[in-house]
Amino acid sequence: MEQISTIGLDIAKSVFQVHGIDALGEIVIRRQLKRRQVLAFFNKLPACLVGMEACATSHHWARELAKLGHDVRLMPPSYVKHYVKRNKNDAADAEAICEAVQRPTMRFVPIKTPEQQSVLMLHRTRQLFVRQRTTLINAIRAHLAELGIVAGIGRHGVEVLLELIAKGEDERIPCAARECLMALAAQLQLVKRQILGADRRVLAWHRSSKTSKRLEAIPGVGPLIATALVASAPDPHIFRSGRDLSAWIGLVPKQNSTGGKERLGNISKAGNQYLRKLLVIGALSVIRRAKALGYTKHPWLVPLMERRSTMIAAIALANKIARTAWAMMARNESYRTPLPQSA
Repeated sequence: MEQISTIGLDIAKSVFQVHGIDALGEIVIRRQLKRRQVLAFFNKLPACLVGMEACATSHHWARELAKLGHDVRLMPPSYVKHYVKRNKNDAADAEAICEAVQRPTMRFVPIKTPEQQSVLMLHRTRQLFVRQRTTLINAIRAHLAELGIVAGIGRHGVEVLLELIAKGEDERIPCAARECLMALAAQLQLVKRQILGADRRVLAWHRSSKTSKRLEAIPGVGPLIATALVASAPDPHIFRSGRDLSAWIGLVPKQNSTGGKERLGNISKAGNQYLRKLLVIGALSVIRRAKALGYTKHPWLVPLMERRSTMIAAIALANKIARTAWAMMARNESYRTPLPQSA
């Protein structure tokens, strides 16, 4: 056991696989561990390098092993995949993790604190409630359409349908159908209250964070985007530049370049899908406001909107917002407003 210098740990719900090597790269240990045995096993080992994939429960185990004095490093699973030899199983995965964690060019995922995970959990919970709200609204509209009752699109149309259900005076709605619609309407009201509660908690955390409040000054960034940025990238220095952050979010074009010829395609959509969606929505709000008011604070956006579609301009602006946010977080600076230009 004293000879172990590097360990690849493949984590799961109940069964964990350990692959340990010494300083010369010789295999010292290969074994399975039950969940209850993991901490006791690593507590007996001298401090060593432990590699894990950044997946479910990985941040918890990384914190626990770090408390025991080990150097724990998390890696994106997509980067570890290329080191798996032939067939995939737990032992092969642990060996691949052990091999990948030693690479000098490997990129690692910073270990999140419970507080940072709590903020991200709040965002995911709110996102789940929003999806449930959309599902319930679509169900109510579809059921009433089957009975020949159709309302206009948007929030007002939904309110008209909910009022119709609550009154119960429309003869086109049978009693059994009305009971189902009442249940859906009650569930919709509950989900709406939960979304408002999540919004209040996000706003409270936003007001308690100096970095998040500074990011709110960026056009297109509100408390939701600011808190998501701060919680998702708590240490901006892990990215060499704002371009690296935008690439991690997936807002840069895919490359298929060779022979000195650059071929750029659509955006990669790699990385954080939730954060990418929020940034694009924020960029679209800036563009809509620019078209309505006739000017924008982004001088470069005007000619881009003239020759490209709205969505392409929104992607470019979202990329710009991400890079601006990185610069503000990395340099601890406030937002500097550029000169406005006519749209």
